[in-house]
Amino acid sequence: MSGLFASLNSSVQALTAQSRALEISGKNLANVNNTSYARQRVQFGDLGTVMTPQGPESMGIQALSVQQMRDSLLDGQVMNESSLSSYYQTLQTAYQRAQAGLGQTVTSPTASNTTTSTTDTGIGAALDDVFNAFQSFAASPTDTGLRQALVQKTAILSDRMQLTDSRLGQVQTDLNTQISSDVTTVNGLLQNVASLNAQIGRFEINNPGSAVDLRDQRQAVLEQLAAKLPVTSTEMPGGQVQVSAKDASGNPVVLVNLAAVTGPVTFNGTQLSAGSPATVLAPNAGSIQGALTARDGAIQTLRDNLNSLASQLVTSVNAAYNPTGSTGNFFDAAGTTAATIRLDPTVTAANLKASDGGAAGDNTVAQAIAQLANHTFSTAGGDQLDGSFSSFYANSVGSLGQSLSGANSQVTNQSNIETLVRSQRDSVSGVSLDEELADLQKYQRAFQASSRVFTIVDDLLDNVVNQLGK
Repeated sequence: MSGLFASLNSSVQALTAQSRALEISGKNLANVNNTSYARQRVQFGDLGTVMTPQGPESMGIQALSVQQMRDSLLDGQVMNESSLSSYYQTLQTAYQRAQAGLGQTVTSPTASNTTTSTTDTGIGAALDDVFNAFQSFAASPTDTGLRQALVQKTAILSDRMQLTDSRLGQVQTDLNTQISSDVTTVNGLLQNVASLNAQIGRFEINNPGSAVDLRDQRQAVLEQLAAKLPVTSTEMPGGQVQVSAKDASGNPVVLVNLAAVTGPVTFNGTQLSAGSPATVLAPNAGSIQGALTARDGAIQTLRDNLNSLASQLVTSVNAAYNPTGSTGNFFDAAGTTAATIRLDPTVTAANLKASDGGAAGDNTVAQAIAQLANHTFSTAGGDQLDGSFSSFYANSVGSLGQSLSGANSQVTNQSNIETLVRSQRDSVSGVSLDEELADLQKYQRAFQASSRVFTIVDDLLDNVVNQLGK
């Protein structure tokens, strides 16, 4: 009797264990397209052995726990590569918008070609038009049409420089807005991590590693966080994690300690701070750092170069147009930046000077200004730029083109690297349809076999209890 009852109990335990395995396989299959899900496995174990009159007897099998198939090293690599991908993608987007702000398409110079390829709708074309108009004006100083064309082309150049500076400034403003939005998002994600830490800690007090679904959610949040700000997570006793970023010296700054956010991330317009006490962070990846790098790097450099170009243009043209300093300037002397450059309000097509007080056909002033197109300036000599106007502008936009080309290349390369790392993690954590279907069939057969054993033992007990007395 004891043997039959023990066998019956063992069959029940086996049915329960196999049904749990079937449940987990079904759960894996249901999450096959859930990128945040790590596949799970049931860990089987023996209930133990007892002594009976017939000798040692197994108490049966049971489902001890559900194991989450995760590799913390691969999870960390995915976070790092995701952070770098987001950084380069942010750079790429910012530089593309800056290029659009120029109103022309640019390509970076190559070793065999030191010029920059541009369209004819930007500042460079307008600059050439102005000097060509001065050349034509010098050839026919009394031609009314040429005078009007010169004034018009100068106005077009001024408008393009002002509009370009305004567009580039708007790109920087938008990047500031993006950074502020990302910081708000980061603080929300940090709160989510702390909240999930608290829940995991409560669930796993007596059963470490059992809160598998909450761990999936936390890892997904950590990866979203890493895309904004590079962080590292360290698992602490109790299943909770400590999240930290780096300062300028490479030292960790704790952002989340177990179930608490130690100090929110703040942005003062130039740098990030976090932790308690507040410490300046020095991220080397993530969308926030990408926006900062683009804003303060290539885009600001281009705006500075446009200001230098405007300042040198105003200074040089006015010096040639008004050599004595008493007969009026061509450009407004107060407008020495790309945002403020403009034709002097007193200059019209009718009073445009070809010479400084010379005869009607004198073209010395117009010719001197036209020759500025080929003049080579030098900062060593006190000028605002090096090279000619056209070459300086071409090199300036070429630097942006080079930055964009570099960002495009980095995005492609980093995308391949991230895909490779994610594939490596998927080989450990991802759900395989073939594997799960094979396991499903295996557990199904085991359940059927245990059911058959249960039925046979039940029939035997029925015979013993109900039939032996007849």
